[in-house]
Amino acid sequence: MDDSDGYRSVSRRTLLRASAGIATVSVVGAGQASATERVSIDGFGGACPDATLEPSMGHCVDGGMDGCADDHPATVELQAAVQETLEERYPDVGSLIEAGFKPYFDTLDWDADGWSHWINPEYVGDDAVLDPERPESVLVDNETWRSIGVMFIATRDGEPIEPPAVYDDDGDRCSPWHYHAGLPGRFAWWYYRQAYERDFETGDVSLPCRTPCMLHVWTVDHPEGVYAHDGPPREYRDGEPADDPGFETDAEPGTDELDWDTLPENLVPEQRPDELAALVPGL
Repeated sequence: MDDSDGYRSVSRRTLLRASAGIATVSVVGAGQASATERVSIDGFGGACPDATLEPSMGHCVDGGMDGCADDHPATVELQAAVQETLEERYPDVGSLIEAGFKPYFDTLDWDADGWSHWINPEYVGDDAVLDPERPESVLVDNETWRSIGVMFIATRDGEPIEPPAVYDDDGDRCSPWHYHAGLPGRFAWWYYRQAYERDFETGDVSLPCRTPCMLHVWTVDHPEGVYAHDGPPREYRDGEPADDPGFETDAEPGTDELDWDTLPENLVPEQRPDELAALVPGL
């Protein structure tokens, strides 16, 4: 199946075949495992000693958050530039679809926190890193269907790289990048690579030990700061709903929650993440 941007949606049969090996994931000592306990999870790509069964993340740079301040000129400039990009180019879901963004999530539950990730394969695959005009992912509120921030992903030509600092001056280094080592996050990145990048066509179906480094920049107020990992509470996302969905749907922003069923058929892969997750022990 082809979508409007020329990306062929991965078929149910192909993804099931590619994911069959995930069902053989071996978990050592998982009986009492928690998100904070380290377990050995083979994603048929090698042992992953830092991986966990539950959602978990780590800092890409030790102490990278220590020097970060919301009122630092570099943070103020970056947030303002992101705000301008979202307002002028990617204000809502309709504009994201038109620009080639695809639905993507750090976890398998679409709307557990009421916001979602949209990712642009073109931006993931280019040379730009931490570019406000080319954010690899845009964060969307599922009630208003409006953009509320971005998530930069440290990749070059689609491959993970060491992330750059937001600023490093006078001994204050701000590098608030994080990665996901939990099985749900690793699976979500694997799903994106298979469904939208079609890695399986070159024989690459291995589950990664961790995701590339990622960095949130929120353009709405957030009690935990501009670079917070978790989404802002509901009361911080009470903006006006999008005026128009921007695509053909029976759903309405502000009335209906944004989810897979509200999206155009050509944007939804034939095999959704939760359907494949049933094959993965621990999910």
